[in-house]
Amino acid sequence: MTENGSLRLDDQLCFGLYSASRAVTSLYRVVLAELDLTYPQYLVMLALWEQDHRLVKELGAELNLDSGTLSPLLKRLHAAGLVERNRQEDDERAVMVSLSDAGKALRDKAVGVPNVIGDAMGLDAAGLARMRGELDRLTASVNAYREALSPA
Repeated sequence: MTENGSLRLDDQLCFGLYSASRAVTSLYRVVLAELDLTYPQYLVMLALWEQDHRLVKELGAELNLDSGTLSPLLKRLHAAGLVERNRQEDDERAVMVSLSDAGKALRDKAVGVPNVIGDAMGLDAAGLARMRGELDRLTASVNAYREALSPA
């Protein structure tokens, strides 16, 4: 039983989350190697497969990535021929990102990735949905708490 205020490493939720995140990300690294994608590139591709033709700013907001992290990812995806980047005519600062034909085709190869991850976690589709719901609630709760602590 965990004692309140315990400073034992094994009692820390943060360490459990950290360890789980590293294990899952490591698995993604192995699985995504077959697609020649890194985990962050995969996240970008997922967002584009869900909704193509996105502004960099929109992608950054959805993926919670700043432009300093997202821009190099997009450059590598562009160099790999998976996405196209075009500046908007009405606003030179805005860049539209779209899937290339190769990027669209890669989706068919990536379709099995979620099943591999679910199998590794020992979760079926319903279990994955429950886990995702719990993680969403956890994230929202922690973000709300952090915002309440932050000075206005």
